[in-house]
Amino acid sequence: MEELDTKKKYKLKHFINHLKSIRGRHTELVSVYVPQGTELIKTIQQLEQEQGTASNIKDKKTKTHVIDSLEKLIRHLRLYKQTPENGLAAFAGDTSQTENKSNVEAFSIEPPLPIKTRIYRCDQTFLLDILEEQLEHSDSFGLIAMDKREATVGLLRGSNVKVLSNMTSGVPGKYKTGGQCLSPDTLVEINKSQTKIKNIKKGDLLKSYDSKNRKFIFSECVDVWKVKKSKVYKITTKNGFTNECSKDHIFFITNNKEKPAETLTTDDYLLTYENSEIISSKILKIGITNKPAEMIDISVKNKNFIANGIIVHNSAMRFARLREEAAHDFYKRIAEVANKEFLGKKELKGILVGGPGPTKNEFVDGDWLNNEVKTKVLGIADITYTDEFGLQDLIEKSKEFISEQAITKEREILTKFLETLGKEPGKAVYGEKETVKALDNGVVDVLIISEKIDDKLAEELEEKATKYGARTEIVSIDTPEGQQFKYLSGIGAILRYSIK
Repeated sequence: MEELDTKKKYKLKHFINHLKSIRGRHTELVSVYVPQGTELIKTIQQLEQEQGTASNIKDKKTKTHVIDSLEKLIRHLRLYKQTPENGLAAFAGDTSQTENKSNVEAFSIEPPLPIKTRIYRCDQTFLLDILEEQLEHSDSFGLIAMDKREATVGLLRGSNVKVLSNMTSGVPGKYKTGGQCLSPDTLVEINKSQTKIKNIKKGDLLKSYDSKNRKFIFSECVDVWKVKKSKVYKITTKNGFTNECSKDHIFFITNNKEKPAETLTTDDYLLTYENSEIISSKILKIGITNKPAEMIDISVKNKNFIANGIIVHNSAMRFARLREEAAHDFYKRIAEVANKEFLGKKELKGILVGGPGPTKNEFVDGDWLNNEVKTKVLGIADITYTDEFGLQDLIEKSKEFISEQAITKEREILTKFLETLGKEPGKAVYGEKETVKALDNGVVDVLIISEKIDDKLAEELEEKATKYGARTEIVSIDTPEGQQFKYLSGIGAILRYSIK
């Protein structure tokens, strides 16, 4: 996969440089981008229509060049049976540098990354920005934008971002004093009777369930709060009990579990108090009212009480534990997607993780990700969003990691070359003459070419490398190692075995 990527990138670089050298005398050079999945016949029909429009150009020479370029491009596109998988970039124009001589040529290439936009342009130069962007960013990176409530896993390839998965959790919001609230008219069980929760005071005794000894007891109210909520949940069970509460209020469900109101479903069974016994009753319906309401929260020493016949929780510690357990379940789900999408993908250069707050660090530092996937995490960034916009924000905040990855790879290649040259001089060569000789003898393992080498020579060397099964690496001059290699002619190779 690595060699194929290098060859495509190299081919694209030469293609771009060749087209850059062509200049039109007027707006006569035609550029066409055909998106993936588009029928070529539609593009051809558009170009035929443009031929008719071009007949209105006043300058005779320009008109002739544009019409001829369009005709050449139409014939060229008809050679394709269908649009290539990644789309097509096609160009046509007069390439002659002689004033009174015309030489209209057509060029096309399937880019290494998909083309998303349909473009037709006539100008003095070819439109190459889209291809140059692919040349600059051809590596792929895994993306994870997350917090405890939402996560989006994506893939950055070139400038294209693909959302692989978006998921939400059942993690309730952070607990605040007065957060687990009930309607003021909710009836609570006190000594041999009931009263509305708004009448409860500190020191009052409320009926509460002692799970350790499996019996009901009376437990002291240790605090009372009044708060306002913007949303009210109305939970109704099949045996007729109803609770109006805040989204954070915790209910006991079967299998010794608890859930806040906002994560309950009609598949859940609540623990209710009926005829002095605990009865499991299925939720009949859940209603939500988006209207401000004053509500009451109380804290009971035994951490639970009976509200309108339903056993409810009020422990901040238990709420925090519940939140943590739900978060861990969510981390597992995120990791499952990441492991599936990123494990064993050699073309993946690294993984970037971002999110608001410390959640992202907790996720990366934990044991959720497969070890192989975890080692590919390049950096962690602070971002605001965790949806598709969060992926874009993550990319923007991680540019230094992306750039550093490419530079690190170059440094590794050049460091290996320079160390080999110093310690085992027979296993490395540099300079055009010595490198060509090694290529022709079939002993080159890795051919290394500086980006500053003449395109034609570089292409000839790369063709030789391909012929003899050698890998080609193109390096920049953005590092001290790259500069040093440039002064060594910018051409070199690591050999399969020593030749001296």
